[in-house]
Amino acid sequence: MPGEANRDGRILLGRIVAAHGVRGEVLVRSYADAPEAIGAYGPLAAPSAGRTLELRVIRVTAKGVVARISGIGDRNGAEGLAGTDLYIDRAQLPVVGEREFYHDDLIGLAAVAPDGAEIGRVVAVHNFGAGDLIEIALVASRRTEHIPFNDRFVPEVDVAAGRIVVNMPEPSEEEGPPPG
Repeated sequence: MPGEANRDGRILLGRIVAAHGVRGEVLVRSYADAPEAIGAYGPLAAPSAGRTLELRVIRVTAKGVVARISGIGDRNGAEGLAGTDLYIDRAQLPVVGEREFYHDDLIGLAAVAPDGAEIGRVVAVHNFGAGDLIEIALVASRRTEHIPFNDRFVPEVDVAAGRIVVNMPEPSEEEGPPPG
């Protein structure tokens, strides 16, 4: 999951999804804001491969970033890295501006209503192309709810206090009240 943090302070920045071509290139799913920026962070930790990997971005395609990895010169070597997660240390990330957050900063925060009533906990942040959505595991329920991550629905984020204030959307007449 993008932004997922390891217990040791590393942040998931990408994943090698497959070999690409016969010269050792790989296809990388980049979680960087600009996909090609994954190559700008320097060596990336690849715990499952037991080493760090240095990527040189060749080009960005609709399927992901095509990159060469230092020391990998053939398809067999590239295929052996498929499924490898690529991490950076949290300290390598740029400082974010006001009202900007890394997914890792939001995951785990308590979600409360404007009156302070507990709603649940943020379990994930998604973007399916129309903006960020936070996924909240609702209190006393097995359900989760996806809420647009914007000022209307999330007017306050207090990472230091470990909470966000959420204005839950009203259910449509077709949906009826949420099961309880």
